[in-house]
Amino acid sequence: MNARDPGAVELWLLEAAAVAVGPAELDGLDAEEHRRAGRFVRDADRAVYLAAHVALRHVLGRRLGLAPAALAFAREPCPGCAEPHGRPGLAGDAAGAPHFSLSHGGGRVLIGLAEAPVGVDVEPLPKTDSAELLATTLHPVERAELAEVRPGELPGAFARLWTRKEAYLKGLGIGLGRPPAADYLGTAEPARRPAGWAVTDVPAGPRHAAAVALAGGGAAVAFRLRHSLG
Repeated sequence: MNARDPGAVELWLLEAAAVAVGPAELDGLDAEEHRRAGRFVRDADRAVYLAAHVALRHVLGRRLGLAPAALAFAREPCPGCAEPHGRPGLAGDAAGAPHFSLSHGGGRVLIGLAEAPVGVDVEPLPKTDSAELLATTLHPVERAELAEVRPGELPGAFARLWTRKEAYLKGLGIGLGRPPAADYLGTAEPARRPAGWAVTDVPAGPRHAAAVALAGGGAAVAFRLRHSLG
């Protein structure tokens, strides 16, 4: 598989704690990244955010032949309100720059690079009561599917569905500004899924769920998954 084909995605699923984040890496982040990092109350959450952004700069810099600190980020217009908080991109005319998406959750970092708009999401499995509560916000057919799941399997089933939904909404560039009930990302009725997008689960181990969404893809996303920056 060629990860630069329009129908393919290159993925990195990383342990945040394994990403080197020293003074040099922190100096390479921009003012906005430092500002956002400073908003985290918990040190552990701040550390994961910083690791995620250091890793993203490393991956993009290597792809483009640029120093990580030389990258400047921008936001596309939101498809819902046209304000500049849509899909992330690189500022200026970065020749050969891929589309990319970044997610972090539960100590994991997921990065996706593609030649078409892409979204990724990784989440820790929730507790059963949290899954039951959040399931009430979903598409009616998704809720019906989850209602058939045994209680012990609900956290995993919900997390896989939720990450598919978040990956798709991030790929659109609107995120949760679009109601979770608006789109179907279940498994029982694939014809109901959003037209023009392929959305696929990504293996993430027993305690996490992950997914990738690609514009213009076929029935499933072809991807290459790496677990280190080396």
